[in-house]
Amino acid sequence: MDDSSLRIAVLIPCFNEAVAIRQVVEGFSEALPSARIVVYDNNSSDATSEVARTAGAEVRFERLQGKGNVVRRMFADIEADIYIMADGDATYDAAAAPALVARLLDDGLDLVVGSRVTDDHAAYRSGHQFGNWALTSLTSWIFGRSFNDMLSGYRVMSRRFVKSFPAHANGFDTEVELAVHALELRVPVVEVPTRYFARPEGSHSKLSTYRDGWRILKTILRLTKNGRPLAFFMTISAICIIAAVVIAFPLLRTYLDTGLVPRIPTAVLSVGLALMGSISTVCGIVLDTVTLGRRETKNAAYLAHPALSEGRGS
Repeated sequence: MDDSSLRIAVLIPCFNEAVAIRQVVEGFSEALPSARIVVYDNNSSDATSEVARTAGAEVRFERLQGKGNVVRRMFADIEADIYIMADGDATYDAAAAPALVARLLDDGLDLVVGSRVTDDHAAYRSGHQFGNWALTSLTSWIFGRSFNDMLSGYRVMSRRFVKSFPAHANGFDTEVELAVHALELRVPVVEVPTRYFARPEGSHSKLSTYRDGWRILKTILRLTKNGRPLAFFMTISAICIIAAVVIAFPLLRTYLDTGLVPRIPTAVLSVGLALMGSISTVCGIVLDTVTLGRRETKNAAYLAHPALSEGRGS
């Protein structure tokens, strides 16, 4: 199988992008003439689906609101060898797609992230940049390594990566799930700088800096609990036990001096915290074993699909 016989699908989740979607579809059609362009309309109230269809895209619909729900449906429904995912707001450089695909194939990768590069303040607001940096740094601290632009919506992925992805997110936190999935499986990934543009006039961002930032932070904490349960629960255990010792120390001194425990509620609180710490430790140990089994299952799903290099006969 040579490169020309590989099935490439461009997946574009959309919500009220009638202003920009034609430019996106035509851009990817020009950059990758043989690719299948699929637009998923997520309950748009404007003419997004009609504009996308007239531009030459295949249009499908997802009724559950939220980008994460759309990504789950796209990955389940579409069959391809290489998947390209980009937002429908015309902020990502469609012309860079062939180079990203070539990098995926030439280096035997499973994920190529188009990291955003722009000098336009309107394209990438400082609040979003700071939030991206903070969340990316937190993910790197928790999982050991990470990306420079973890929240980029421009990704090129292999079939084995897409079909092994357990999508749980509902909204924009799906990018975090994709990044953590790559980190957990330790698949070969790379980031390639790509141009990032301001939205066309009349197009408006659906991303809320604070609301979606909080949702993404909660997703990171949930993934930490699920992916690193021993570290998560041992941290809780350490906090509880340290608090118990700090509270109990004055009581212990009084007891050694007088043989009395004058503050019974404080003593009960200290014992309760120590018990909570012990229970948390046990939870971490048990769930760490469960997580190992889940990770092996995901790895088996990943390995169930051949690498692209095998499909090309190399």
